[in-house]
Amino acid sequence: MTTVSVNGVDRAEPVGVAVAARRRGPVPFVRDTLLITHRHLLRTWRVPQIIVFSAIMPVVFVLLFRYVFGGAIHVPGYADYVDYLIPGIAVQTVLFGGSSTAVGMSEDLASGMTDRLRSLPTHRGAILASRTLADLLRLTYTVALVIAIGVLVGFRFHAGVIPVAEGLAIALLFGYACSWLFALIALTVRHSETAQMAAFLLTFPLVFASSIFASPATMPGWLRAFADAQPVTKVVDALRALAEGVGPTTRPALYAIAWSVGILIVAATAATIRFRRV
Repeated sequence: MTTVSVNGVDRAEPVGVAVAARRRGPVPFVRDTLLITHRHLLRTWRVPQIIVFSAIMPVVFVLLFRYVFGGAIHVPGYADYVDYLIPGIAVQTVLFGGSSTAVGMSEDLASGMTDRLRSLPTHRGAILASRTLADLLRLTYTVALVIAIGVLVGFRFHAGVIPVAEGLAIALLFGYACSWLFALIALTVRHSETAQMAAFLLTFPLVFASSIFASPATMPGWLRAFADAQPVTKVVDALRALAEGVGPTTRPALYAIAWSVGILIVAATAATIRFRRV
């Protein structure tokens, strides 16, 4: 038991109730989120294989499509396929990278780490927020690596610094929103291998039935309608428009932001509700 003061009157309450009351509000949420995020990043730092293997796949995709398939793919309006490819690979990277949230979250659930954090005086919302924030920081690293490799193989930004920064911010916002979606998947299926399979079942159609590697204009009508409307294509088109500096940029950017914010709100709300029931 502990003693708390309510309207000037001392009252004894269970320790758990008093601790929970003190952990409410934005300040404990921010403090606990940063603390647990630091824990996730330390874990990644101590297992360098995570950093290495998370970087290998984007580099392989860049080199594969640049030098193996790039000569056979022609996109109208682009003199060099690499200028079309790299923005798409950047968005693919944030989508695949966000899927690691599903695996990491399910592993924390299975290992008992989540239960341990719940037993401590920790803000409940910080447990989920810290996982997605740590994955966002890792996504920033992998996107920077993709851009660096792209520059080495011939990619160039044709717009100014501000439009390029806006495009990368939109891509990372989309990746962060998808991290919450994958956290929801992990909370639903819980098993790490099942979560990984569910994440890939979601990401592969979105990646390949989009404008990442080829123009949707070359696809059958029914598939083109899906590719044109789905969120990955909207984010890729916004990043390309901002990187190239050719044509309108406001409309594609607004579409991409709307999709990202919508996914973030729905997924974060559903994941939070699901987390309370796990």
